[in-house]
Amino acid sequence: MKKILLLLAICLTFNNNYAQIYKSVEKKGNISFHSYTPMENIDAKTGAANSLLNTSNDSVMVRVQMTTFEFPKKLMEEHFNENYVESSKFPMSSFRGKINQKLDFNSDGVHKVTCTGNLTLHGVIKLVTFEGIITIKGEEVNLTSDFKIKLVDYGINVPKVVFKNIAEEIDVKTNITYLPFAKKK
Repeated sequence: MKKILLLLAICLTFNNNYAQIYKSVEKKGNISFHSYTPMENIDAKTGAANSLLNTSNDSVMVRVQMTTFEFPKKLMEEHFNENYVESSKFPMSSFRGKINQKLDFNSDGVHKVTCTGNLTLHGVIKLVTFEGIITIKGEEVNLTSDFKIKLVDYGINVPKVVFKNIAEEIDVKTNITYLPFAKKK
């Protein structure tokens, strides 16, 4: 009996301390944004966001290279990278935070969550909280969220000439699919 209890204790300890790391699936780290004004709509998207999810401490890290955003018009893409986010000076945007709810990643389900952490954009770091949905199905985990950012909060200046063409607040959507991360041998 003592041997069984000891074995059970070892298994539970190993299980609780074992950190499952999930990594975003290539081309399934999607981020898009939309700017709506009566003058013009601006949409951009990327499938190149990289993300890690650590279930032992509920941490989430997302990074995206700014030049990977694609626009319907090349001129928009050029202005975005050169004039607004200044991709040569600030090539990456990132989010590092924690899921505020405790989830069982071993059980399938759909969960409303909030994530709190630092969003870095255009060299500015801001503490933010986003709402999202985590869907667990087998080994696959999917994180979606919709949120808004204000350009002024990140030091992104819009020239008066095009002020009516770009919204002050941008809608951002994420859809990231994860699978368990296995180190290469």
